[in-house]
Amino acid sequence: MNGFKNNYCLKNLNSFGVNAKSKFFKSFSSENDLVEIMSSKTFEENKILILGGGSNILFTKNFDGLILQNKINLISIIDEDDLTTTVEVGGGVNWHDFVLWSVNRNLSGIENLALIPGSVGASPVQNIGAYGMEVKDTITKVHTFDIAQGTKKIFNNKQCKFNYRDSIFKSELKNKKVITKVEFKLSKTALNIISYGNIEKELKKDPSPMNIAELIIKIRQQKLPDPIKIGNSGSFFKNPVISLLKFKKIKKKFPEIISYKVTENKIKIAAGWLIEDSGLKGHREGDAGVHKNQALVLVNHGKSTGKEILSLSNMIKDVIFKKYDVMLETEVNII
Repeated sequence: MNGFKNNYCLKNLNSFGVNAKSKFFKSFSSENDLVEIMSSKTFEENKILILGGGSNILFTKNFDGLILQNKINLISIIDEDDLTTTVEVGGGVNWHDFVLWSVNRNLSGIENLALIPGSVGASPVQNIGAYGMEVKDTITKVHTFDIAQGTKKIFNNKQCKFNYRDSIFKSELKNKKVITKVEFKLSKTALNIISYGNIEKELKKDPSPMNIAELIIKIRQQKLPDPIKIGNSGSFFKNPVISLLKFKKIKKKFPEIISYKVTENKIKIAAGWLIEDSGLKGHREGDAGVHKNQALVLVNHGKSTGKEILSLSNMIKDVIFKKYDVMLETEVNII
């Protein structure tokens, strides 16, 4: 099959703006395109990486294989009843565009996830979440192709093994499946999940899906850097979930720590607070840095390499572990 690009520059295809290259590159706009690519010699002879919006990836080196980018761009209502609307969405659709599509139709279920960067196809991989909502609560099916066998398989919600910032596609099936489309069941009744932060106070009068999304867009724009202006991937680290016993010990020493109850025995603590409390907010090593307004975000001030950003993240992990006895995990996929 023709059309594979060689030695392809990835600088504009990753939100960190890291200058890396792929040995081969090809995009696909339909499942038929993907089937054709999978029957090619280039596909068979190379390791494969699936790239969505490039917003959750850090290239620390060139990729010695074939990168495939999902460009399936469709949003289609496939089922509807009095309470819900089920939508099939191409993996290449921009996630935020899909959120806007939903709130413009007064559908609820993903409005709190407004302005999260990336593509729809990447959303189930790490079960994106924000402001009290997770994408696992609306996903009904994930359409995939097996990289080794070329066979199609549709996963239901349970089969996806969703967890906090995790799924089967990020763990045991990592780099083994191509996600082509995702199905979501959205509510015609507003879910009004507004208890996170100051959202409830701001939206007491009219917490419609559109108003929630607009407020969250405003909050995120104030807190988070625009990747077009400064390279970043949003939150670089997960918020650690620790035992209640361990939390009580930390709380005794650091009473100002920000936390959220997960279960009776599990507490989620704010990674951004840990980093800021350690004095690393705004810290910079060359062009790799911690954002001045949001310590959870690592940034490329211009010409940083992926290795330099990774080195900075490892230093942060060491500092946090020594001070709080908490190990930070990265949200970002490191290549």
